[in-house]
Amino acid sequence: MSIVTLTSDWNKDDFYSAAVKAKILNRCPGTLVVDIANQIPAFNIALAAFQVRYSYKHFPEGTIHIIAVNSESDEKRPYIALRTSGHFFIGYDNGMFGLLLDEPPQEIVCLKDKDSGVFPELSVFTEAACEIINKKKLSGLGDPYGQLYKQVPMLPTIDESEINGSVIYIDSYKNAFTNISHELFDQIGKGRSFDIFVQSNHNRISHLNQRYGESSLGEMLALFNSIGLLKIAINGGNAADLLNLSLNSSVRIKFKRA
Repeated sequence: MSIVTLTSDWNKDDFYSAAVKAKILNRCPGTLVVDIANQIPAFNIALAAFQVRYSYKHFPEGTIHIIAVNSESDEKRPYIALRTSGHFFIGYDNGMFGLLLDEPPQEIVCLKDKDSGVFPELSVFTEAACEIINKKKLSGLGDPYGQLYKQVPMLPTIDESEINGSVIYIDSYKNAFTNISHELFDQIGKGRSFDIFVQSNHNRISHLNQRYGESSLGEMLALFNSIGLLKIAINGGNAADLLNLSLNSSVRIKFKRA
């Protein structure tokens, strides 16, 4: 069974998602079409990249990932399809792929987009997906494409005793994901005690949880989640709302002298 995933900035009430799925099923019957995320804030390629980055590797190899966010091409930024780590991706060269991929793709082609109109996801992306389903390769979809346009992810700033990070994602439970990795925490911390300051010096956490339940209900906490990023939460509460957190809110870790 072939699998195609869809990530978009379309509203749940728009017909776009249904039209794309219908065309894939019409052209390639039996294909499983799975939503990774819809209703990404309009044109927010960083959030789209985050959603795809931490989900695509859990799909079987050979899965095709359509990313329909900020999908308007021009001569410098065309529609592309690429292959990496056994997966195929279809989208627009708008910097998103540099945010979601760890390694350079093994193959990239520039998709033919004649008469794509204002709905390229339907006229170009679905055609490319079905070609990949039928042929299991990118050759024939277009000419080889050079280096991807890359956007640089927002990284924490560090010194010998401090990490200054920020919130990069807020989930449906209003937990705040930061761009501080477990690896960076261990590298800078070297086993030292610490304080985590969330947005201001008034919101301080001095230890890491393994589970939410280790803290009392309503208590602020920090832990490293399944993707290895520091998460700020409130046990039984909405951290983003109660702490007034949004994307780019500051999270600072100050390590104490040994």
